Amino acid sequence: MRTILSIQSSVAYGHVGNSAATFPLMRSGVQVWPVLTVHFSNHTGYGAWRGPLLSADDVFEVITGIDERGVLGEVDAVLSGYQGAADVGAQILAAYDLVRQRNLDAIYCCDPVIGDVDRGVYVRPGIGEFMRDSVVPRANIVTPNHFELDYLCGTATKTMSAVVDAANQLRKVGPEVVLVTSVQLADSNPDTLTMIVVDADGAWRVETPLIGRNFTGSGDLTAALFLANYLASNHTSQAMQKTTDSVYSLLKFTADTDSRELALVEGQAEIVNPSYHFEVERI
Repeated sequence: MRTILSIQSSVAYGHVGNSAATFPLMRSGVQVWPVLTVHFSNHTGYGAWRGPLLSADDVFEVITGIDERGVLGEVDAVLSGYQGAADVGAQILAAYDLVRQRNLDAIYCCDPVIGDVDRGVYVRPGIGEFMRDSVVPRANIVTPNHFELDYLCGTATKTMSAVVDAANQLRKVGPEVVLVTSVQLADSNPDTLTMIVVDADGAWRVETPLIGRNFTGSGDLTAALFLANYLASNHTSQAMQKTTDSVYSLLKFTADTDSRELALVEGQAEIVNPSYHFEVERI
């Protein structure tokens, strides 16, 4: 059984950050140790929320306590998402360093949460730059959406080849695997959404139909399941295919049931036995 140390935000109501990642990972047979960076009543898309932004010291205390149990060497991967402040991001990197001291084979998957096409940059000032300059170069796997890929590379990608070139540019900085989610391109069917993954062996894509609504937390879910599938197979395109099947099937279930939040519990069967299947194509 694989173990993931997931350092992300958490909400009491709804599913984003660790609240979107922990249950799907466990349902997939992965042990998860969630460490919280914030604990809000609900995600910020509602416009109002309550709850604390945890300090870097709080994060350090939790990770130190885990290490004091003598179990940190069991961690196969560190997963991070939304980082509320640069000092919290620095603590996540320190946590990965500590995990690597206990297990040299452990990897780091960073979902570089910065913004999105319809909202622009929505993290606090300085977070995007810190993510670009300090966090992404340390990661083995990064899972930006299309907007975040462009931000990290300082470019505007509008074609498939441009996205692949930008992903390879990002790989030169440090990550071995770049999974680009929610890609919509000028040279693709406007009624589809594309996911692209690039590694040392090449690039692959998979297309799914557009569902026609936004799903808060879907990026967190995608990053978590891709990491789990990658750990299980060590095969990049296969991991993307399994992730696409599960994520699309769950989002379609969520839309069909008119659930405002991801229907993780009601639709949990879609995580492990998805109703929809898609073919991956080498680019």
